[in-house]
Amino acid sequence: MLVLVLGGTTEAGQIGRALAAADVPGVISYAGRTAAPTAQPMPTRTGGFGGVDGLAEYLRQEGITHVIDATHPFASQISKNAVDACARTGTPLIAFSREPWVAGPGDNWQHVGTVEQAAAALPDRPARIFLAIGKQYLQPFAVRLQHFYLLRLVDPPATTLALPDAEIVLARGPFTVEGDLALLRHHRITLIVARNAGGEGSRAKIEAARALSLPVIMIGRPQIDPPGLAERRTAQSVDEVMRWLDQSARLGV
Repeated sequence: MLVLVLGGTTEAGQIGRALAAADVPGVISYAGRTAAPTAQPMPTRTGGFGGVDGLAEYLRQEGITHVIDATHPFASQISKNAVDACARTGTPLIAFSREPWVAGPGDNWQHVGTVEQAAAALPDRPARIFLAIGKQYLQPFAVRLQHFYLLRLVDPPATTLALPDAEIVLARGPFTVEGDLALLRHHRITLIVARNAGGEGSRAKIEAARALSLPVIMIGRPQIDPPGLAERRTAQSVDEVMRWLDQSARLGV
C-alpha cells in the first residue's frame, strides 16, 4: 500500500499523522501556495501535477494504491482532477469533506455564490472589511477601493496588493474566538467576507462576528461534479478515512 494525500488543510496533517502512527507508507502533496507548510511525519512533495494527465501518470509511476483528497473545500480543480485521474487508473479515492458552517441564532449572513458576487455585494459607503478569503482571491475587490481591507495571510504577498487601503496580519491557524474578537475590535471591522470552508480551524471569526453582531458575506462552496459515472466517496472525520483505508486493504482494493 502507498497512499497519496492531497493536502492543504489542517485535517490533511491529521491524516498524515494518523498514517504515520499506523505505519502506512505514503506521501503528502501540497500545491505550493504556502511557503512553509506544517512539518509532517511522512514524505512531502510540493507543486502541481500538470492536470488530470499528469496526476494519472504520477499515480502510475509512483505505484500509488489509494488517494485521500484532503484539499481545501474551495480547491475544486484539484478535487475534480483527482476524481478523473483515479477513475482512469482504477485507484480508490476518498475525499475528506468538512461539514459546512450553518447560520444560527444571532448570525447575520448574506449568501453569495462566488468571490465576484461577494465583491459586488459590498456596500457603497466606505466600510472596514475583514477579507478572510486568501490572497489568490483578492482581484475582484480591486474595483471597490473605498473600503479598508484587513487581510490575514500565512505568507506575505509576493507582489504589491491592488488594494491600497489594506493591512496585512501574518498568522497561521487554528484561531481562537478570543483572538479574533480582539482582532476585529482593534481594527474596528464592520463587515466580514468569508468562504464557507467549514471545520474548526477558522470558525473563530464566525463566532466572533456573531458576538459583535457583525454582518458576514458568506461565499458558498463550488460544486464538484465527478465526470461521467465516476463516484466521489466522502468522509467527515479522520477516523472514517482510516477505517475506509483499512477496509480497502483487507478487501484488496
